[in-house]
Formats: sequence, structure tokens, C-alpha cells
Amino acid sequence: MSDSILFEVDGGVAHVTLNRPTRLNAINDEAAYRWRDVAAEIAERADVSAVLLDAAGPAFCAGGDVAAMAGFGEGGSMIATLAHVIHEGHHTFATMPKPIVAAVQGAVAGGGLGFMLTADYVVAGEAASFASKYADIGLTPDCGVSTLLPEAIGTRRALELTLTSRRLGAREACDWGLVNEVTTDAALAARSREIAASWVDGAAAAFGQAKRLVRAQTVEPRSYREALSDEAATIGAAFETPQATERIAAFAARSSRRQTASAPSESAIAQAEETP
Repeated sequence: MSDSILFEVDGGVAHVTLNRPTRLNAINDEAAYRWRDVAAEIAERADVSAVLLDAAGPAFCAGGDVAAMAGFGEGGSMIATLAHVIHEGHHTFATMPKPIVAAVQGAVAGGGLGFMLTADYVVAGEAASFASKYADIGLTPDCGVSTLLPEAIGTRRALELTLTSRRLGAREACDWGLVNEVTTDAALAARSREIAASWVDGAAAAFGQAKRLVRAQTVEPRSYREALSDEAATIGAAFETPQATERIAAFAARSSRRQTASAPSESAIAQAEETP
């Protein structure tokens, strides 16, 4: 089994680690196939409710392993094949109803941006940095970057990153919307685990379906009416789950107690503050 990407499941969380630290976790052919296969396994496993994506060593991911690419005798056809393999993994991660948090340290460049943006929530360490770098070696975006980057930060800023040598620090990346929060490098692992655990310990199925609904337009563009129909069917199914039944009953009980004990206006305000 390949050790280029490590994978384990613990307490409902699938922990996926990019593991080529001496190459700044750049993706070679072995890692590409491993990424696709790990995604497929996680999607099928009933004991996984959330995913934590991180990386070993000083960098999160430097994109594709350019040195390895230069040695491919098949040339561009091999590059295209590996891109398709990676993209299959990306698509699986995007469509599975299991939320993903990424813990990002050090440099993120090229296709590394696409790997990071498969996550639904990104926590960056203070020393993290973000750049495109594709054009520096005459290449074009892959790994979902042309779709996921403008989705995260808008078209103008995505073009600025891909058409210039601009590099963002962690705080600026957070201001742009490329990452969700910044923490100290020392706290990065614990904070990302905390987020993954909160999904598992909460209404795990509801978090997963919420992720699927929000991601659906990017994965498979559809009409507003189709999106509304999906929402209606999904919330109807969620209402029948044991997790929802328990939480709804508890909410209704609290609401009833407030209505009995409080003035009508106070009760209404308290209920509004808790209503999803």
C-alpha cells in the first residue's frame, strides 16, 4: 500500500494526510491514484461522518511534482491522465455528504490550492502562504483550481492569483475568503480536530447533507427549481432521522417552558434566537 497519502479512521473521522514531506507533498503518479482510492473508500464507509485533511512536514502541498513530470516519457498524455485521476478523487470528496476540514501549514501552491479547496472549512497556520505558480512553468490550472478558486474568492481575485506572481499570507488569505480562520501553527492540529469532532458529535447526517446541498451547484450545475426540490426532499428526510427527532423534541420542550414562564414578547425573542 502507498504511504504517499496516509489514511485512518478514528471516532467517526477519516484522517487523510498528504505524506511526501521531502517533496513538500507535491503529488506524483503514486499519490494521484492513492488520492482517488482513499476518496472512494471514505465515501463508502458507514463509520465515517467527517474528514480531516492535513499534511506532513513544513508545507501543505506544492502542487504537482514537476521533477517527476519532467521524466514522463509519455509527455502531456500522462499529465492529462493523472489530472483525470486526481479529479475523480476531488469529485468524490465534493459530492460525498461528509464535511471536510483542512489544516494548512506552510506553502500552498499550484494544484495544492485545489487539494485544499476540496475541504469545506479551511484552518490555516500563521505561517501559511498561498500562490498559483502555474504560469511560472508554462502550465495551466488543474485540480479544480479554475472552478474552486473563483468560487472561494471571486473571479477578479482568482485571476489576480493565477495571472500574477502574487503570494498571500495567512491573514490576507482569510480576508480574501480563501481560508476560514487563522490560528497559531502550534494550535493548528488541535483546532482542526476540534472542528471535525464537532461535526461527528453533532447532527452528523445533517451537517453532511448541508455540505452536499451547498456544494451541488459547483459539482453539477442545475436550475433553481431543481435545487429547491432537492432541499425539500432532503429536509423531509432529515426530519425523520433519530438525531433530528431528539433535537426537535428538546427544542419544542424548551419553547413550551418559556411560553409558560415568560411574557409573550420575551418568549418569542428567546425562540427566535434559537430557531435554525
